[in-house]
Amino acid sequence: MASETRRTHHQVTFAVLAAGVAAYALLQSLVTPVLATIAVDLHTDQNTVTWVLTAYLLSASIFTPIMGRIGDMIGKERVFVATLAALAVGSLLAALATNVTVMIVARVIQGVGGGVLPLAFGIIRDEFPQEKLNGAVGAIASLSAVGAGLGIVLAGPIVNALDYHWLFWLPMILTIAAAVAAHFFVPESPVRTEGKISWPPALLLSAWLVALLVALSEAPTWGWASGKVIGLLIAAVVLAVAWVEVERRAAAPLIDMNMMRKKAVWTNNLVALLIGVGMYAVFAFLPEFVQTPKSTGYGFGASITESGLILLPASVTMFLVGMWAGSFARRIGAKAVVIIGCLVGLVSMAILAFAHEEKGELFVATAVMGVGFGLAFSAMSSLIVSAVPPEQTGVASGMNANIRTIGGSIGAALMASIVTSGHGPGGLPKESGYTNGFAMLAGALVVAALAAMLIPAAGRTLRGGTDGEPEHAELALVPGGTVVGDAPE
Repeated sequence: MASETRRTHHQVTFAVLAAGVAAYALLQSLVTPVLATIAVDLHTDQNTVTWVLTAYLLSASIFTPIMGRIGDMIGKERVFVATLAALAVGSLLAALATNVTVMIVARVIQGVGGGVLPLAFGIIRDEFPQEKLNGAVGAIASLSAVGAGLGIVLAGPIVNALDYHWLFWLPMILTIAAAVAAHFFVPESPVRTEGKISWPPALLLSAWLVALLVALSEAPTWGWASGKVIGLLIAAVVLAVAWVEVERRAAAPLIDMNMMRKKAVWTNNLVALLIGVGMYAVFAFLPEFVQTPKSTGYGFGASITESGLILLPASVTMFLVGMWAGSFARRIGAKAVVIIGCLVGLVSMAILAFAHEEKGELFVATAVMGVGFGLAFSAMSSLIVSAVPPEQTGVASGMNANIRTIGGSIGAALMASIVTSGHGPGGLPKESGYTNGFAMLAGALVVAALAAMLIPAAGRTLRGGTDGEPEHAELALVPGGTVVGDAPE
């Protein structure tokens, strides 16, 4: 147990948490631009190598809430270190993989790293002074999204300078350093949830997520009307309903359904789902659009490195805005910040849909996207953390991150179906496919802005008055994670 003196060093704690989250976030997308290279090196086909992404996504979706729950129960710091250790082991195995089966197993192990997000949010809530809480939560939330975009930017230069194995060696080094630092510098949480892991809900959660994400990942290949996709989607619905019922009846539920039904929770989760649809689809398909040969009449014939750089403005603006969004939320309220973020994101999607004749337009679009999503992610994470008791922080924030990832899967699958619906010269997609796809993403952001309006007005949870106390708060926080006050009707 760390001393009280160590507990005052919240800036050191933040730096360690940021390093761990950055390593996990980078691994989300570093391999995306080089899947074709990995397929050749591991002697497999393009369809099989997509499981290098799908396996990671599935594993992270399953382990994010589970690791958050375990951290709430036995201590967030020790579980944070264990999660980083799993991420490092998975990275080592991936770097040494000589066939695609080992690579996929390695990515499943890496997916355990999804737990770093809920654990980081929980540690911040337990340890940070009230006046620093909003900004720290927002910065970590933005960093998780920034890393996903930055991975695509960095993949090309790393592969060109070294080889694709270093896409795993470098995050492994960062992860080990973060794990060691967390062990020595991050204090153990004083807030615990009594109980044990209820395995039937955990298994059902895993089952419906696997069914849903496999269906979404494979739908563009198998066809949305195929029996396999329809069967998996039906199975996902049935298993999800069973999961909710089992959670409701469980003596020690993995995820408290009463918590999930709170208006401040489910509205933010809905917004996270819809923003995830837009952001991850852009990360997946904008580089592909830029790499399209100029002979098609719309592409730029860019290299992997050049296409990744198109997303660099999004990473920069998202991080900068995420650092600043906390003070903005204190002035106008976190709900208003989420709405503004969705509307700014809508502008970026409209630019991508209707103004992509010059590279400069794409740089502007991604910079605007970073501003919008940076605002929304920061404010949403603060609202979620503030809307639940400290002992539920890990699970609540874990599910919010999970739902954003699921939204990304939905967005990527829908985008793939729209983009590939028609083929032009050389079998490549028509420009209209991208136009229609980005317009669809703009529509998702319209719905996200409308959903954000449903967030309770009392969601201005971390807005401080002149005396430093929260104003109109659902749950007022004091340093150390103690909760005072009642939730208003």
